[in-house]
Amino acid sequence: MSQETPAKKKGYLEVICGSMFSGKSEELIRRLKRSELAKRNVLAFKHSLDDRSTIEYVVSHNGSKIKAIPVEQSELILELTSDSTDVIGIDEIQFFPQNIINVVCSLIEQGKRVLAAGLDLDFRGKPFGPMPLLMAIADNVTKLKAVCICCGNEAHFSQRLVNGKPAQAHDPQIVIGAEEAYQARCRDCYTINDISLF
Repeated sequence: MSQETPAKKKGYLEVICGSMFSGKSEELIRRLKRSELAKRNVLAFKHSLDDRSTIEYVVSHNGSKIKAIPVEQSELILELTSDSTDVIGIDEIQFFPQNIINVVCSLIEQGKRVLAAGLDLDFRGKPFGPMPLLMAIADNVTKLKAVCICCGNEAHFSQRLVNGKPAQAHDPQIVIGAEEAYQARCRDCYTINDISLF
């Protein structure tokens, strides 16, 4: 009577989401560094579009950072991940095309713990890229809030500003920036000229 080989344990997905300045990258870095302390093999990736501070690190607004590999194509994450990698962090995951979902699912099937951080809403207040599906399939979702720059309440919108005024809904979805181009705002203080969701 032959014994069946036990199935390899599958991994899981944790999504960290929220608005600009809510601490997403900071939380991602914290979890990755804890994994390193636990002697896990950690690999961090970021979308190559995010060149605000440095291309070679995930950097939070409070200055914490961790070495990362900048990539543009989702498939490169699979190519650069080895069998010995235990934990994969992906920052600014909203910038990746929809096929990032297949990449994440493949990593989970390989037994990897995947930590994905990104904006759940774009500057128009609409679901951003692959984030809705990633949040739906995640084993755990952490939604962080920022502080509204106008009134001090909890904020979950990213207000883009152009010459000090709110951007228009027809403006490009992706504009890389930080404090000079974005503010965290609550629902009452956030403004956009087109409130249709889709």
